[in-house]
Amino acid sequence: MKLHTSGEDYLEAIFVLQKKTGAARSIDLARYMGFSKASVSRAVGLLWDGGFLEPDTDGFLCLTDAGKEVAEKIYERHRFLTDMLIKIGVPPQIAEQDACKMEHVLSAETFECLKKKLDM
Repeated sequence: MKLHTSGEDYLEAIFVLQKKTGAARSIDLARYMGFSKASVSRAVGLLWDGGFLEPDTDGFLCLTDAGKEVAEKIYERHRFLTDMLIKIGVPPQIAEQDACKMEHVLSAETFECLKKKLDM
């Protein structure tokens, strides 16, 4: 299943919530992302169908290996791009917003070159 930007954003958000609190539920995801429970429920269903999430008996969202791989990749890009933009003088809030857009469109080759060149 090919992920769209929104699917990558959901996986990244689940990953971040798990890092912060140790676990994530759909309601946590809705609050974190500012979306309705219905929107999150639909997205979670699509991610389960795509093999990026698996159910948990306690109602927590669990990333599969494929889901974790995507989430880690997007999160790394987000952090790197945010830090880079802040270092060149972009205000932090704008840097966060711009990094969120940029993280989805960079090729792997371009991202690796940026990391090497900027040594971050």
